Amino acid sequence: MAMKIYTKTGDRGTTSLIGGTKVIKSHFRIEAYGTIDELNSHIGLCRDLIIDSVIKEFLKEVQDRLFTIGSALACDPDKETSLKIPDLKDSDILVLETEIDRMDNALEPLQAFILPGGHTTVSHIHIARCVCRRSERLIVDLLNTDEQQHDSLIIKYINRLSDYLFVLSRYMAKELEAEEIAWKPRIS
Repeated sequence: MAMKIYTKTGDRGTTSLIGGTKVIKSHFRIEAYGTIDELNSHIGLCRDLIIDSVIKEFLKEVQDRLFTIGSALACDPDKETSLKIPDLKDSDILVLETEIDRMDNALEPLQAFILPGGHTTVSHIHIARCVCRRSERLIVDLLNTDEQQHDSLIIKYINRLSDYLFVLSRYMAKELEAEEIAWKPRIS
């Protein structure tokens, strides 16, 4: 018999971390990895909207790394788990930086802040970037409240990912021939 998707164990507002510790569903840790899940969904949507097969494949790798990060955040830092949790590597950050540089080299130098928009695909990438920044804030907040710190690679990766998403939005605007709208601050 197949396992049911609903277990009813969370009906009282609690859930279990990897390691078995029960916490309230609004716990910092749940909020942090839940936002990573939200980011992963937005990136999946962006991947569906983008035609370029190289970028689509790259975004699939990013989604894999986000599952890795979610797994790390879902672990109780005070308990040893028998599960093998995937890990993030310095090379994952280097891959992001290489891709940022590749796209950035094809773009005009940035002269002003850019207003999000210009094309539906570009707008969705900007939304993913904003969710990425929110996840970064939540992870930093979590790490400042936890007694045990996560590997700083998580914060580095998420920080670099938001940079990647910004450059991707500009790159896709160029590829889609969408206008980049510079912010012109009103000064009275």
